[in-house]
Amino acid sequence: MDARTDPTRAPPGDSDAGVVAASVYAGGRRIKDIAIEEAGEWSKRPGHVVWIGLWEPSADLLQRVQAQLGLHYLAIEDAGKAHQHPKIEQYGEALFVVARTAQLIDGRIAFGETHLFVGRGYLVSVRHGASSSYATVREHCESCPAVLSQGEDYILYAILDFIVDNYMPVLETLHAEVEAIEDSVFSKPAEQVDVERLYMIRRDLLRIRNAVAPLVEVCRRLEHAEVMPIAPAMQPLFRDVTDHVLRVQEEIDALREVVAFAFEASLMRGQAQQTAITRRLAAWAAILAVPTAIAGIYGMNFEFMPELKWS
Repeated sequence: MDARTDPTRAPPGDSDAGVVAASVYAGGRRIKDIAIEEAGEWSKRPGHVVWIGLWEPSADLLQRVQAQLGLHYLAIEDAGKAHQHPKIEQYGEALFVVARTAQLIDGRIAFGETHLFVGRGYLVSVRHGASSSYATVREHCESCPAVLSQGEDYILYAILDFIVDNYMPVLETLHAEVEAIEDSVFSKPAEQVDVERLYMIRRDLLRIRNAVAPLVEVCRRLEHAEVMPIAPAMQPLFRDVTDHVLRVQEEIDALREVVAFAFEASLMRGQAQQTAITRRLAAWAAILAVPTAIAGIYGMNFEFMPELKWS
């Protein structure tokens, strides 16, 4: 997907394929769409917030954003790579947050990343890989100027909350599939139960748990004001995100148990069927033992065979 096909608007006059949207807000209302080269000037104006959305940006585009907003070079280096561990780091008065995103594509969980730069007067989101567009977040924020007027802190909360909430549809889809497989364990022959699919789901759940678990620490640091840029009034909102992350973790753990039970039940049912077949074979062997013994006796004793002296 090219950035220009993303549902969000692209700033007029900016031909960068990696720029999804770049706008400046004041009092919770969008003033105008801007080019990257205008971001630095607008972000320094009191009461103004620059919100830039990037998708798979080039190194040149990241450097231009860095030059405008004074972003730390280590954070820029991390943002250019798509395989970062979820984390939060502070560089002076700015924050760098990494979160993992997840989507179901052809029955498998595809993971992406979102890198967030947050500082006074700006927020930059950088998306890599599988990720839902943040057009919904932007539209929701713009429809509520009162909350958007809280600035970059609220935008950070809205994006993190959107990322966490998007885990639930993935888990619900997997839960429905696991329940269907679980029902088939006792309604179909053992060889028709999709054990391989159960194993793949179990592996994907472990991967998504590894992506979700670090977000608890990220949100708690934002919630408890361990990082300087977050306003105290915004801390309860990040506590809400923490609760959502914990609920997602509980759902993942519960689903992993269901998958494990279904996997074990299918194996036990297969072993039971093999035992039943073994018993049938043993019964037939016992039935055939008598004629086999008679044939063996007559076959070895040629002197007393009734048929030996017949004409």
